[in-house]
Amino acid sequence: MRDTGLPIEEVIDDVREAMIAPGVGVLTAEPGAGKTTVVPLRLLHEPWNDGVILVLEPRRVAARAVARRMAELLGESVGDTVGWRTRDDTKVSSSTRIEVITEGILTRRIQRDPNLPGVSAVLFDEFHERSVHADLGLALALEVRESIRPDLRLLVMSATIDAEAVAELVGPEEGTPAPVIECAGRSFPIDIRWRPRKGKDKLESAVWSAVAEALTEPGDVLVFLPGVREIKRAITEISYNTDAAVLPLYGALRPEEQDAALRVIPGQRRIVVATDVAETSLTVDGIGTVVDAGLCRRPRYDPASGLSKLITSDHSKASADQRAGRAGRLGPGVAIRLWSKMEHASRSRHESAEIEQIDLAGVVLESLAWGVSSPAELRLLDQPRDGAVAEAFEILAMLGAVDDDKRITAEGRAMLALPLHPRLAAMVAAVSDGPLGWPAAVLASLLEERDVIAGRPSERPVDMWTRVKLVVEDDYRVPNTDVAALRQVRRRARQLVRRTNASEGVISIDDIGRALSFAYPDRIGKKRAGQGGRFLLRNGMGVEVAKTDPLAHDEMVVVAEIAGSKRNVRIRLAAGIDPLDVELGFMVDMTERNFVTWDDGRNDLVRRVERCLGAIDFGTHDQPVEPSPQTTEALIDRIVSTKLDILPWTDAARAFQRRVSFVAEHRPDLVSTSIDDKALLAHAHELFEPWLSNAYRRKDIEELTMIDVLRNALEWNETEAVDRLAPTHVTFARGRRAQIDYLGEQPKVSVRAQDAYGTSVTPSIVDGNVPIAVELLSPANRPIQITSDLAAFWTGSWSEVRKDMAGRYPKHDWPTQPGSA
Repeated sequence: MRDTGLPIEEVIDDVREAMIAPGVGVLTAEPGAGKTTVVPLRLLHEPWNDGVILVLEPRRVAARAVARRMAELLGESVGDTVGWRTRDDTKVSSSTRIEVITEGILTRRIQRDPNLPGVSAVLFDEFHERSVHADLGLALALEVRESIRPDLRLLVMSATIDAEAVAELVGPEEGTPAPVIECAGRSFPIDIRWRPRKGKDKLESAVWSAVAEALTEPGDVLVFLPGVREIKRAITEISYNTDAAVLPLYGALRPEEQDAALRVIPGQRRIVVATDVAETSLTVDGIGTVVDAGLCRRPRYDPASGLSKLITSDHSKASADQRAGRAGRLGPGVAIRLWSKMEHASRSRHESAEIEQIDLAGVVLESLAWGVSSPAELRLLDQPRDGAVAEAFEILAMLGAVDDDKRITAEGRAMLALPLHPRLAAMVAAVSDGPLGWPAAVLASLLEERDVIAGRPSERPVDMWTRVKLVVEDDYRVPNTDVAALRQVRRRARQLVRRTNASEGVISIDDIGRALSFAYPDRIGKKRAGQGGRFLLRNGMGVEVAKTDPLAHDEMVVVAEIAGSKRNVRIRLAAGIDPLDVELGFMVDMTERNFVTWDDGRNDLVRRVERCLGAIDFGTHDQPVEPSPQTTEALIDRIVSTKLDILPWTDAARAFQRRVSFVAEHRPDLVSTSIDDKALLAHAHELFEPWLSNAYRRKDIEELTMIDVLRNALEWNETEAVDRLAPTHVTFARGRRAQIDYLGEQPKVSVRAQDAYGTSVTPSIVDGNVPIAVELLSPANRPIQITSDLAAFWTGSWSEVRKDMAGRYPKHDWPTQPGSA
């Protein structure tokens, strides 16, 4: 191949030396230097190269474009000396010596055979993008080189990167960094213009204003936007205002559409509206002005879907420089930035590594398959957070990918064979050889790719069935169908089917929830009783859907995506599922909670068996109650909850409480234990447990002898003191024995006046400290007088009482001095 005249040619000898010894290197080259296409070709005929050179590219569109460009430089067709391999497409032959591959393919290749047979070198292009696949692929390749393939050459290439840190990482041995080769680009001066978008301006309107300015400059225009939806809106706006050719460029386009965007159109101005696929690697010919919205989409862990999703955010300064450089390939160019210079100063210098931002379930699974217990044991430029690794293990355990010892299972290895997030891979792998294989492939494609229904998320239908019908029924359409996304999903679903034992077939609505439950077993939800559209998920989260949504009437659902705050979690994507399918499919995960509780309807204890799947209650049934510590505890809890009212109280038992309190108040040295209601409630379990150890029903409480329970609560000497100092009866002088009533505010006895004759001293308790009120009765047992001073009564008001009683009851004795009678 003749000299290309590109700046990279000046450092090729340095690259060759690094690949000879030590066999590793770091190449930094500015945009336009030619590193991506020239370096692999210059290494093709090196003495050490007796196999294939793998060139890693972060995107499929870049991999195809790079392979085509190298083939052109050789005057050949793609598939001869230079070919490509992507997730969706392969174009190589037995004569291919350079394979341009997407990054995830290297990891799969190493996992299948760490010897990398037939591979002489691996070139990591655009490493500055710090994709997790590039980081992981480099870590595995370094271990391969150190352990079994010391002849394997590794070259890390990038336009903007911390070259010293990477050189330390890939160095041949600790403390010896790899050689760093630097190459200047061939770029003309760029006129940077700041055109910050106002807060209320729509993005497409701001883009058109900048494009209108760009059209006053020579050359074609390249517009950078974050995603497909923004590209389509901008194209509509631009096309309405100009006759120039307006062409989209993004990864989901058909290859021929991508190629059309890359080529100059003779005699016509061209406006290419692209995602960041055009930022590096790709050569977009004829560009004189770049319009940069300042936005990009990067993978971030999305708790809403349980997957890593592309999130729109501001890009870095390095990315802005890369984009602007696209305008300086032909001559002096212009870069119009839709943000302010002040805002630019606050942006990060480089993009953050994906491994710090995304869900790590896939990274952890790859690490376990490689034979290490955690990604922390791999040679990574940036180590993931411990919390993210722990969360990844939880997800993998739930999916059956790891066992209790955190080792990869056979299911986990089957999941790794699929180019999907572990959740989706678990679903596809679990059902691929059955009737759910095709539904699972469709669902995985729908959840992995862009939504096939455009519009605001809150305005799209929630049910996955609507989307599945769009994929499998050619004549089915709904408003805002995204035809390009739909085409990509269909293509992806068929690719997945080819990778498994599945086959296309008829899909029923019941298949959707069944299949989806394999990916989201933690998000199976049951409708809350009496609450339209509200569900409780297995993981304990409460979610809701609009009451008008058809899914609001389903008894159970599987939720694939949520949105909103913790207090208002909305379902974005879900499918209904038959409760019986859940019970049968997750029988081994069901738990039975066996408990004893009080049934108000029966007014007695019941033993209840509750079947649960996580937080979801699958119903209860009752079983006979038998004596046990659990039933004893439940009966005591009932005593406490009724504040002792369920107990069979008698007057004697209540009187005993009062007797104890009188003695405790006046002789605390003899009685210190309290058995009033407050004390009984506080010590109910220790007090009643001996009496209810074999109990199991309400009747057992009703058969308690409360006086015995209360007496047992005291020490024996306390009981003796109460019986002595606060007796149940008092004996009068004539031998009449009367029961003391302790239930009033003061102890009281009731006795006929004749039985009290001869008693001149008022009876008392607690060694005379508490007088007993004496209620004197007539011969007909009607109250005559109550007194707490019997002697004073006999010598005082008795004379008046005597006259009245003698008149009423003349046959009875009514002495004038009864105290001495």
